[in-house]
Amino acid sequence: MKNNRPGVIVAHHGIAVDILFESGERQMVKVKRRSGHVVGDSVDVGEHGLTRVPRRTELCRRDSRGGIRIVGANLDVLGIVVSSLPVPPFGYVDQAIVAARQADLTPVLVINKGDLEGAERFIAGFKEIYQGAVDLFVVSAVTGAGLHDLESFLGKGGGLRSFFVGLTGVGKSSLLNAICPTLDLRIGELYEAGRRGCNTTTVSTLHSLPGGGELVDTPGFNEFGLVDISPRDLAGYFPGFERAMDHGLCRFRDCLHRTEPGCAVADGVESGRISNERYTTYLQILNLLEAGDARFKTRR
Repeated sequence: MKNNRPGVIVAHHGIAVDILFESGERQMVKVKRRSGHVVGDSVDVGEHGLTRVPRRTELCRRDSRGGIRIVGANLDVLGIVVSSLPVPPFGYVDQAIVAARQADLTPVLVINKGDLEGAERFIAGFKEIYQGAVDLFVVSAVTGAGLHDLESFLGKGGGLRSFFVGLTGVGKSSLLNAICPTLDLRIGELYEAGRRGCNTTTVSTLHSLPGGGELVDTPGFNEFGLVDISPRDLAGYFPGFERAMDHGLCRFRDCLHRTEPGCAVADGVESGRISNERYTTYLQILNLLEAGDARFKTRR
């Protein structure tokens, strides 16, 4: 096509996408509802419509109905936002970390609402489990505590493109507003009855951050089902086993860390480098994954 204009999809409205060109100009282009375009896609716009440039990375999730959805393209970082209210369900953080690593993204754990009363115990528990396995930031969108370190991380190396996931109600929109005040995203309240959040984001969008980098904002996920993750992938990407691998690899490349001889993870559990709780969590997820248990994908 002649006179193609390269751009990036910065918003997806279902039947139309908003494209940002290098000149700063934006253009709304109609697309089919199932066109497959997602926020972050690099495209060429010509007289015959959009041509998508091959993706560098893509992030997929499995929804509560078992369907697979691509939720972001050409990403660098998956920010997993949690808080002491609402508490993440069993396996949520581990699944997100494994999914990020499988998709060649860097997982980052962001503990929001660090100013809440009683949050110290929650934060200490997460640090004990995940510190050393992933970058971890404790922040408060209300007080601003910890935001500078997070912003510096997102802006390093010329700027990273990040995608944040988190249960509805953990304060994703508040966090984005704090990082980039011009966004003015609507903030929901927690439902008192179930102590769950009211989802306020309905359109996926890509935003440039003042300190460098870009951030994708999407509706909150109440589950993060693993997609195309094999038991071997889980064994290789599970957070917390890194400490054992520092002391040597498993004898067998396809080790699932159960009863195989020469297993570095088993040695790590025996020596105390890996906690029994971490190992038990891994085995639960592995067993459910091997069994194809659909209930695990929406377990609360």
